[in-house]
Amino acid sequence: MYIIAIGWLWVVLMMAVTESNLVAGILTFTFYGLFPCALLLWLLGTPARRQRRAAAETAAAEPQAGDESARRDGEA
Repeated sequence: MYIIAIGWLWVVLMMAVTESNLVAGILTFTFYGLFPCALLLWLLGTPARRQRRAAAETAAAEPQAGDESARRDGEA
């Protein structure tokens, strides 16, 4: 996924370098490169963020259950 973004940013950078002035180059790089890549990576990263959140919630819930069983085992 990242190799596509890097390739696209390289192409857009080369487009920006050939612009007639600095402002046009910066705007080309920003609106053709950075914003679309940021949106693409954010959208494609959504499933991974959901999985990480679910794993964190699961990990946060498991030690609580483990602590209760450890306390019961210690009391017996």
